Amino acid sequence: MLFPNDIESKLGFDKIRERLAVKCKSAMGTELAEKVRFTADIDLIRKFLQQTDDFKKILESDGAFPSNYYLDARPALAKARVEGAFLDERQFRDISLSLTTIDSCVRFLKSHKEEYPSLYELTNGLEVSAALVKSIDAKIDDDPKVRDNASAVLQNVRRNISQKYQQVRKTLESAFKSAAKEGFIPDGASITVRDGRMVIPVSAEYKRRIKGFVHDESSTGQTVFIEPATVLEGNNELRELEYAEKREVIKILTELTDELRANTDSLKRAYRFLGVVDFIQAKARLALELDAVLPAVKEEQTITWKEARHPLLFLAHRNTDKKVVPLNIELNHDQRLLIISGPNAGGKSVCLKTVGLLQLMLQSGLLVPVGEESEFGVFEDIFIDIGDEQSIENDLSTYSSHLSNMKFFIRNAKLKSLCLIDEFGTGTDPQFGGAIAEAVLDDLKRKEANGVITTHYSNIKNYAEEKPGLINGAMKYDMANLEPLYELEMGKPGSSFSLEIARKIGLSHKVIEYAKEAIGSKNIDVDNLLLRLERQKQKVIERDRALKSKEKEVSQLQSKYQRLLEEMETNKKSIISKAKQEAASILKETNREIEKTIRHIKENKAEKKETKRVRERLTQLKGKVEEEKKVIPAVVQKEDGPIGIGDAVRIVGQEVAGEVLSLKGNGAEVQFGDLKSTVKLNRLEKISKGQSKQINKQRSQPNNGLNLNQKFAQFSSTLDVRGRRAEEVFSIVDRFIDDALLFDISEIRILHGKGDGVLRSVIRDYLRKSNLTETITDEHVERGGAGITVVQLK
Repeated sequence: MLFPNDIESKLGFDKIRERLAVKCKSAMGTELAEKVRFTADIDLIRKFLQQTDDFKKILESDGAFPSNYYLDARPALAKARVEGAFLDERQFRDISLSLTTIDSCVRFLKSHKEEYPSLYELTNGLEVSAALVKSIDAKIDDDPKVRDNASAVLQNVRRNISQKYQQVRKTLESAFKSAAKEGFIPDGASITVRDGRMVIPVSAEYKRRIKGFVHDESSTGQTVFIEPATVLEGNNELRELEYAEKREVIKILTELTDELRANTDSLKRAYRFLGVVDFIQAKARLALELDAVLPAVKEEQTITWKEARHPLLFLAHRNTDKKVVPLNIELNHDQRLLIISGPNAGGKSVCLKTVGLLQLMLQSGLLVPVGEESEFGVFEDIFIDIGDEQSIENDLSTYSSHLSNMKFFIRNAKLKSLCLIDEFGTGTDPQFGGAIAEAVLDDLKRKEANGVITTHYSNIKNYAEEKPGLINGAMKYDMANLEPLYELEMGKPGSSFSLEIARKIGLSHKVIEYAKEAIGSKNIDVDNLLLRLERQKQKVIERDRALKSKEKEVSQLQSKYQRLLEEMETNKKSIISKAKQEAASILKETNREIEKTIRHIKENKAEKKETKRVRERLTQLKGKVEEEKKVIPAVVQKEDGPIGIGDAVRIVGQEVAGEVLSLKGNGAEVQFGDLKSTVKLNRLEKISKGQSKQINKQRSQPNNGLNLNQKFAQFSSTLDVRGRRAEEVFSIVDRFIDDALLFDISEIRILHGKGDGVLRSVIRDYLRKSNLTETITDEHVERGGAGITVVQLK
């Protein structure tokens, strides 16, 4: 049930219906749009909504749904039901075009029944007579006229008409030329037709000079139109042929009408289908215009709306590029009645009307402009009390009208009712009006009615704060600029900001102070408390916004740092690898130079001058080797176990070693020489004290050169790595290959043992990836077999 009778105009639903009707293509669709009504049948609501949503998807996907010739043939069908009646050519042409459209709609929906099942259901039991359409098209052309070949009789009559017309025309033209030669014809005149007969125009003074029948004269009387006697018989025959044509056309149309009459029932269903399709497409187009969606529809009385927008306000603001502040609202079993308070012109009434209009639209089968995650309940009643209802005829004041509405609410409201009351209790003495409003509210609460109520009365706000099933809501207000934000905040009452608004518009301080005293300290304190809470909340919101901005900035910097770190690690590995290759090449070159030098000295029998020159060259090579050596980091052996206080550690990837002074969470305080620093544990690796001293010694003392003789004397071409862990073998093998290359040894052996073959597989996989190895094979069976890997270096 809806109350009052003009609820649609009060909520603006009449304007929604008007927009819907305009989008219909036919009178059939328009009639359905004008009949849109509120229903509480949830199955019917879901059916209507799903149909509209399916058609909206068709429009969004550009599904090429038939859009032309939504013609209303119902008047023609009604005429055809009368025995002996016949339809004209235009009516038959419209029926043919519209039946073709209906057939195309049916074909489309049947071919997309999986995608749009709710629309496909409309085609059940629907048949379009292809034979009827074929018969109409065979006898009616596009002009529309009955075709010449619609019957043999008609074809013969029309052929005779054409021939007779040419004869009469030829005779008349001869008479016209003779009269013109005699000067009987006015200047610029020509052969014409009067009363369906061909005549010639003659000047009035010469009308008796030409034998024939006068059919008409001009408005001035200076010209008469004469049918010459020579064509009188021919015109009579032509007229008889035209009558024969008309009789044959009526006969053909009557036969077509009889054929159509036999299909009247199926045709009525077909045009009812076309009207429904037209109506649904209009609802879908309206939904696209409003940016409306299909929300979840539940049987219980609930409202959980996200981003809800008043449709008419949305359309009005869109034309001016303004944005509508969306409404977020929730009513459920625990909070059935929402009491909204706040300043005048702050959006309370718009909020209330949005609830009423959207609920009315949904229960009328229309999609609604809300967020897709919104949920709608179904109400059996929608009652509203909005606006000035002063009635001169019934001698009712505004307040009396409000009380009459409240009486209706109290008598009829129940669990499944939605009550919307604007400016609750106003129109009379505030003390009594507030008390009566509170009593009405208490009655609605007892009946578990649902609703939204706007008010300025403090006692109503207090009642909502204390009683279960009710919740306060406030329209937010910009305290800095004293301007409404039109945003609903649930869970707290709002202030009317009366004194603040009075200050803003410029009322004197004296007047405002007087008002404060008249209001009383208690009410002032409550209002001030609300003001302070609002200011504090806005400050918290601003701080939260600033904090989120900082967090975003920190996150971006962290991402940038991580990216740079990854790039640095990648570049470091590349530089080290390149440096090793270059150093190996230089060492190999140096070894060759040494051998060449020794051979040269021997060949020159150690002449002092030549020896001095060679030594200078070796000194240059030594310097080059020393420079390259500086870029190759030392291989450090990690120690097992967790890092503890007093342990020697090194920063991963760097030649920096120190001692752990203390542990703090996931970090450690480390002494690096004279510097103390806190470093995360995952960036440290544990090493021996001796290695720590060696690293620090290398960092603090200059390198004294490369003793090739001593290193060559200590070098062995077989490396024993048995008992080593896989992760520490790689650096040992790298150093071993570097030394072999330094001394120009092309074949080396790595003793790893057989065991379970894990260490062998790891080493060989690693060697295969190196660009310094030529071949990798097992040792001879008698000398160790698979327990030793023989490597040929490039």
